[in-house]
Amino acid sequence: MKTLHYAVEAGIARVTLNRPQVLNALNIELMGELLEVLERAAEDERVRVVVLAGKGRGFCSGADLRGLRPASEAHAETHRGSPEAHDPGAWVVEAMNDYYNPAVRRLHSMPVPTVARIHGVVAGGGLGLALGCDIAIAAHSADFVCTFGRQTGIVPDMGASWQLPRRLGRARALGMALLGDRIGARRAADWGLIWAAVPDTELDGHVEEIAQRLRGASGEALARTRQIMDEATGRSLDAQLEAEVEAQRELIPRNMLPAAEAFLSKRDPEFER
Repeated sequence: MKTLHYAVEAGIARVTLNRPQVLNALNIELMGELLEVLERAAEDERVRVVVLAGKGRGFCSGADLRGLRPASEAHAETHRGSPEAHDPGAWVVEAMNDYYNPAVRRLHSMPVPTVARIHGVVAGGGLGLALGCDIAIAAHSADFVCTFGRQTGIVPDMGASWQLPRRLGRARALGMALLGDRIGARRAADWGLIWAAVPDTELDGHVEEIAQRLRGASGEALARTRQIMDEATGRSLDAQLEAEVEAQRELIPRNMLPAAEAFLSKRDPEFER
C-alpha cells in the first residue's frame, strides 16, 4: 500500500491513512486502497473490530485540492472526442462512483464495529470518513471543519450530508455546513457529533480500551444494531418493533442463550463473529 498502513493483530484491524505530508488528503489512489483494505478486513474471519486513524499531524484534511485540475484534464484527454469530454463534471461523477462512495459504503456496512481515532484536523471528506465509523474518539486538540459550502462552493459529501443532521439536528448541521466554522473536540462531543473527547495523552489508551471491549462482542449483533438504528428514522414505531422482532428471532438463539449460560457459569461469553 502506498497511501495506507494496514495490519491485523489480535483481532483488531488497524487502518492508518499514510499521506502525512498533505495531512492525509484524499485522492483516488488512497480511496481505492482504503476500499481494498476494508474489503479485506470484511472477509477476514480473524478481524473483530477495525480502527481507522491518520498518520502525522492530523486525521484527514479532506480532498487533495492540488490533484483536482490534473484529474479533470486527464479525464478529458481519456475521453477525447466523446460528449463526456465536454462535460466539466463527468470526471467527478466517475471518481465518486468508482472510488469515494464505494469506500464510504463499505466502511458504513462493515460486518464488525469500526472505531475512528481522531487527532488534529478533520475536514471535508475526512469528516465523512470519521463519521462513517461506529464510534469516533477525538483528542482535545482535534478540530472538525465542514469545508464545503463557504470555502469550496460544493455540498457536503462522503456521507457527511447524511450523518450531520442525524447526529446534530438541522440547526447545528446547517450551521456547520454553511459557515464552515471549526468545531473543537469537546464541543463535538457535547453536541453528539462524536462519542468522546479525551486529553491528547490519553487518546491511544482510550481507543485501545474501546477496541478491546468491542473485540469480544458479537460482530453480527453490533452490525445489526447499527443497521436497525440507522433505519429507525424512516420507520413508524410499529415497523420498528417488527424489525426488532426479526433481529431477535435470529440473535437470541444464536447469542443470548449461550451468553446466559456463560453468565450463570460465571465465565465470559464467546461469540462468533
